[in-house]
Amino acid sequence: MGDDNDNLHSDVFIPKHSLLQLFIARNWKTMCYSTSVKNKRFQEKPEKRALRIRGVLSVNSRAVGFIEDPKKRDDIMIETPNLATALNRDEVEVELLKGKIRGRRTGRVARVLKRAKMKFVGTIEERGTRLVLVPDDFRMYAPIVLPKPPRDAHKGYKALAEIKEWNIGGEPQGAILKVIGKKGEHEVEMESIVLERGFESSFPRDVEAEAQKIAEEARRLESETGSPIPQKEMEKRRDFRTATLFTIDPANAKDFDDALSFRKLPLSKVNGQKLKVGGAVYEIGIHIADVSHYVREGAALDREARERGTSVYLVDRTIPMLPHALSNDLCSLNPNVDRLAFSAVFLMDEHGRVYTRWFGKSVIHSKKRLTYESAQALIDGSTKSDLVEAMKKLNAIAKNLRAEKARKGAIDFERDEVGFELDEKGCPLRVFKKKRLDTHKLIEEFMLLANREVAECFWKATRASGGKRSFIYRTHDLPDRERLEQLSVFVRALGHDLPMQKDGRVTGKDLQALFTAVEGHASESLIKTAAIRSMAKAVYSTKNIGHFGLAFEYYTHFTSPIRRYPDLLVHRSLLSILEQHPFNPQKLVQLERMAGDATQKEIAAAEAERESIKLKQVEYMQKRIGEEFDGIISGVTEWGIYVEEKETRSEGMVKLRDLSGDYFVLDEGSYAVVGERTKKRYSLGERVRFKVVGADVERKTLDYRLV
Repeated sequence: MGDDNDNLHSDVFIPKHSLLQLFIARNWKTMCYSTSVKNKRFQEKPEKRALRIRGVLSVNSRAVGFIEDPKKRDDIMIETPNLATALNRDEVEVELLKGKIRGRRTGRVARVLKRAKMKFVGTIEERGTRLVLVPDDFRMYAPIVLPKPPRDAHKGYKALAEIKEWNIGGEPQGAILKVIGKKGEHEVEMESIVLERGFESSFPRDVEAEAQKIAEEARRLESETGSPIPQKEMEKRRDFRTATLFTIDPANAKDFDDALSFRKLPLSKVNGQKLKVGGAVYEIGIHIADVSHYVREGAALDREARERGTSVYLVDRTIPMLPHALSNDLCSLNPNVDRLAFSAVFLMDEHGRVYTRWFGKSVIHSKKRLTYESAQALIDGSTKSDLVEAMKKLNAIAKNLRAEKARKGAIDFERDEVGFELDEKGCPLRVFKKKRLDTHKLIEEFMLLANREVAECFWKATRASGGKRSFIYRTHDLPDRERLEQLSVFVRALGHDLPMQKDGRVTGKDLQALFTAVEGHASESLIKTAAIRSMAKAVYSTKNIGHFGLAFEYYTHFTSPIRRYPDLLVHRSLLSILEQHPFNPQKLVQLERMAGDATQKEIAAAEAERESIKLKQVEYMQKRIGEEFDGIISGVTEWGIYVEEKETRSEGMVKLRDLSGDYFVLDEGSYAVVGERTKKRYSLGERVRFKVVGADVERKTLDYRLV
């Protein structure tokens, strides 16, 4: 499972109510208020000839909604009585109301145009003689009444319910789709996270049956011929089975999307191709699981993969996009067995310059399944073999590719990630920072190379067709100038400077200069997080605008079709170019829709992963109430400061009323809370010592106290 290092430009968790979020809220419209404002006059009187605005609603945990006015670049506040059943992320039409509250324009939802979701996971509770489902999502502000609960729906159990009816002024009426189990149990909570984000752990029967039929035919063929691949299929493909070819993946990985092959070319062959090179040339193959051979367009497997969009990675499991018969077996590039691949093969020198490229279907045979750690040991060791020589040379080339990328302005958003050691019941025994080795970067660079080269192939095909062909790209837009100005203020408050161009723009080199300057500082993680959130998200699109974060003019996702549906679409598109199939213009709208759906699924999967991490961090700290730790102030608000523990990155809040020696208030301009009498300051990015005093597993929150 190679790393494209592109998801770093997607959502990054920001502490709820933190001043870092306040900084983001100026553009993201997610700011929460400490008190609920009620004013019937504003609820009842729209402006004469009231202006109406359409957009996506954002609802915070206090049931206050916001929608951005694109013309005035500010947001309209919608109080709870005026939401008219609209929920977070719904597409709505809002009517402006007279007057302002706290200087902010207000409105009311006139129409819900499109629902974002109607299914919610929550806890079943008794309200009088009725059962209701209290959603886990605190932005869903109304419990769902359950008129006809099933027999296994008990108080204190988690369930998935769907809203069936909700009239304005009334209560949402719903039906239970699935009773998950008793609240608080590990399996129940993990399943709840998956279902809440719209994913399923199991597959429909017809999908499983289709996968099993394909896998059984391959097993039958292997038992008869020694290979799961028909001879006729092999003859159509380029054969890499004798090459020095291997995979590098995490130790706990089950699905292997990608493999590398390496061969030093003899000088006679280089000269025979009339290549103008000054030194050694290498044939480097990036071989990707040929999922498209087994998952045919329109089949049950394809429909299910499209619906899921991506695999979901939680702290203790993977919810695969494809059934295990394919994802862990027939499609996976497992060692010591023939496998079908879609390959990108390059002739390169040691500086990373590409002289020729070849794309096509292949058959491979992985000689070795390496982990990142075992591969690193080969690079660092003194033993000699073809594999070791390949690893060392690939590592050297990867470093040159990385240096060239940085020279062109690519941004290194590398941040600490945490891992967990769990017991048999799913309880966290240890939380640790994951080590990032040269081998992680090696795989990353060659996956980026393949993705970039395939995207350029798409662009050339589009140009050759006069713009009539269309493909899916992975794009990352330029940063918004206003957000960059806010980031600059934020960075200065932490004692650093963000270099900016005369026109107010920021280049990748400017951001990289900032990251180099803050490296090793307590505020490094905060600044990188704020910088990521200040920029546009990377998305899937049929319109190529390049990739700002990677400094690539062309970019797509080709290297992970087992776990990402867009990659499967890219494989089909690349094959259509190679085989010169005509492009159906009617597919353009379908491609655009699939690109948008894939982006939303990716966001949902990232949210599920973060939710599972937060849950295990809270469970870990719950067992350590009373213990002291070192941390950094990660957020400041008018009601408390947020502190992130140094090693586990477990974040909790210190209430202002628990700060002794003075009465502390928020100084928003300096990102600090200040004592009114003593002028004692607690500033964003400051190192502190704290004690764990409380843990709420249900809300996934921690309470700290400074010592």
